[in-house]
Formats: sequence, C-alpha cells, structure tokens
Amino acid sequence: MDISRDEQRILHLLAQGGKILLEKDERKTIIEIICLTRDGSRYMACDLRLFRKLKQKRAIASAGGGPYRVTRRGLQLVRAELDNR
Repeated sequence: MDISRDEQRILHLLAQGGKILLEKDERKTIIEIICLTRDGSRYMACDLRLFRKLKQKRAIASAGGGPYRVTRRGLQLVRAELDNR
C-alpha cells in the first residue's frame, strides 16, 4: 500500500519516538491534534484529515488511553530514510 508524502513524514516522526496527543471537549469531540517529536517540539503539519487517514490504515494506535504511537503496520508502511534511527 502506498502512502502520501505527508503520511510518510508523520510516520517517520513517530518511528523515531514521537507521539500524537489529542485534545477533546466535554462531548469527546476532537478539537486539537498535537504532534510532538521525541525532543518535545511541536510538528504543525499534522491535521485531523491526516490523523484519520493514518488511523484508518492502522498505522497508528493508542494503548490504554495514552498518546498515539506508530504500530508494526505503520513501520512496515514507512520507507527507509537516512535520518531514521
């Protein structure tokens, strides 16, 4: 399965130790998506559309109500780059 360039960037960020946090309102509706690198800096290119596409492809998942992280399926989808660790 081929993934877009934006999806590729987010998966690389998550594969290197990043995470995606969600802010929800009192009705449990997502109001903000916060994508953090392993250093703690914020990556602004992650939006709701991109988050839903990655979740639909089962490339990211949350365990026990924690932040979203890359799954084994997500690691298979991501292509190798020189800056991956």
